[in-house]
Amino acid sequence: MWTYEKRLQFPVKITKTCPKTAQLIISQYGGPDGELSASMRYLAQRYTMPVKSVGGLLTDIGTEELAHMEMICAMVYQLTRDLTVEQAQASGFDAYYIDHTKALWPQAAAGVPFTALEFQSKGDAIADLTEDLAAEQKARVVYDNLLRMITDPEVREPLKFLRTREIVHFQRFGEALERTKERLDSNNYYYFNPEFDKKFLQK
Repeated sequence: MWTYEKRLQFPVKITKTCPKTAQLIISQYGGPDGELSASMRYLAQRYTMPVKSVGGLLTDIGTEELAHMEMICAMVYQLTRDLTVEQAQASGFDAYYIDHTKALWPQAAAGVPFTALEFQSKGDAIADLTEDLAAEQKARVVYDNLLRMITDPEVREPLKFLRTREIVHFQRFGEALERTKERLDSNNYYYFNPEFDKKFLQK
């Protein structure tokens, strides 16, 4: 007999309604450096990654980013589930409320909607992994900014967990970039596309 229990990667248990905090955190759902763009970036890039172990890493991290997106959505939901119209008006959450009530919709903290233009999949191992390194650093900065502004420990703990995972992902992508470069001719790997011009064996 199978028992199925759905859990988040890290527990999210927020008891206080705070639409202003939700409006900030939602940037890590649909903002330019959020978890949605991260998951789409890595899960797209994996197909053309020439080093198969690096493609596997992109699959693993891309899948984990979906779990992080779920955490962010849970946080926004819990911060707004008991929201009143008066609270929405007083907090500046009213414009979002007009369009979406309390439903989850991907946007940045400034209200800019999510767009696929916020990430790239170039089909070049060096270009893609360099973007991935930058993406993890930018996401960490957003979490740093959120932690500077948010004092509620119920909100801070999952944010601190997510920030730590950005650091781990940055380290893994750094290792992946070096692993990929080891398979190339170091004198010319910037002069051809290592994914399109198959000049080394796959691993």
